[in-house]
Amino acid sequence: TALSWKGGFDPDLIGFTISWPNTPAEAPYFIFKKMPITNILFCFLQEKDYVGFATLPNQVHRKSVKKGFDFTLMVAGESGLGKSTLVNSLFLTDLHKDRKLLNAEERISQTVEITKHTVDIEEKGVKLKLTIVDTPGFGDAVDNSECWRPVTDYIEQQFEQYFRDESGLNRKNIQDNRVHCCLYFIPPFGHGLRPVDVEFMRALQDKVNVVPLIAKADCLTPTEMKKLKERVKDIDKYGIKIYQFPDCDSDEEEELKRQDRELKDSVPFAVIGSNTVVEARGQRVRGRLYPWGIVEVENPSHCDFVKLRTILIRTHMHDLKDITGDCHYENYRAQCIQTMASKMNADQRVESPIPLLQISTPDAETEKLIKMKDDELKRMQQMLQKMQQQMHEQDL
Repeated sequence: TALSWKGGFDPDLIGFTISWPNTPAEAPYFIFKKMPITNILFCFLQEKDYVGFATLPNQVHRKSVKKGFDFTLMVAGESGLGKSTLVNSLFLTDLHKDRKLLNAEERISQTVEITKHTVDIEEKGVKLKLTIVDTPGFGDAVDNSECWRPVTDYIEQQFEQYFRDESGLNRKNIQDNRVHCCLYFIPPFGHGLRPVDVEFMRALQDKVNVVPLIAKADCLTPTEMKKLKERVKDIDKYGIKIYQFPDCDSDEEEELKRQDRELKDSVPFAVIGSNTVVEARGQRVRGRLYPWGIVEVENPSHCDFVKLRTILIRTHMHDLKDITGDCHYENYRAQCIQTMASKMNADQRVESPIPLLQISTPDAETEKLIKMKDDELKRMQQMLQKMQQQMHEQDL
């Protein structure tokens, strides 16, 4: 079958001239409303070897775009490190319009609490339900022992709620509020990781994907930033597991492999956030204006904001969700099931995250019916063997 274009085309119409075997030279001319080219070709491909499952990616894409996506991002770190500003810069939105800033006296008595903000974002027809989980009060007290407990409790509560919904009867509209990624802000002042930083990441490493960031990178010179990154990179000696970027496939292009190595070498990311538009070199950019110059948020030579946005949104968002579901949540689910099973075997009552069906031991009547069925199966097997033996003897 030959397929050819005919003349120009209208913005909303596509024309084809199609010539079939054993037909006159001038084949019929077809007009279609604008649609994906794969859909139009599918209408005319009549080859014997074409089945049609090659359109599955298109079907999945249409269904996914129609359903939309959800992503839950947690930000943790002491006050004043620019957590909210960075999130607003990443997603070009304002999540804290009515936020009240606490004074010094109010911060003294403040405890760690969890706040959640949800916003619906749409870009080129793709809908994203973004949930930002903030941890105001974290690390602000004089005694910060166990200050990460409310954070770990919140993450486990979301696992528990998802476990309940997944194990219930109505599983069609399960809302996923599990935390997919935690951005942990490390202050630029000091000499590397503090004890509270180490303990926080150690407490969360098996529950969520932890991505460490060096906040307010414009406070340090390039030399100071390089030294601080080297000290923070010693995170392995504390036995802490942070989010590991997946390796590129062997058949990927060299340029993509180079970019992947560059992203991995930039951890921990040194970031700057700003919602202010300033003018630099005749262009309007987001940045901060200082007496000695302008710091541009999206300038790779000034900070790692673009690299963070790349891995968090453009390349690894789905991988963060996959690891949350396949690794962190599965570990929690396995522990729950194992705990319930062990306590049930010990014949103890247990308050499980999901309502369990009562498991009763078979009574005498049930055991009698089971035995009768077993005897009946044995008789049928014996009869079948006899029939096979008789047929074999007749053939001889």
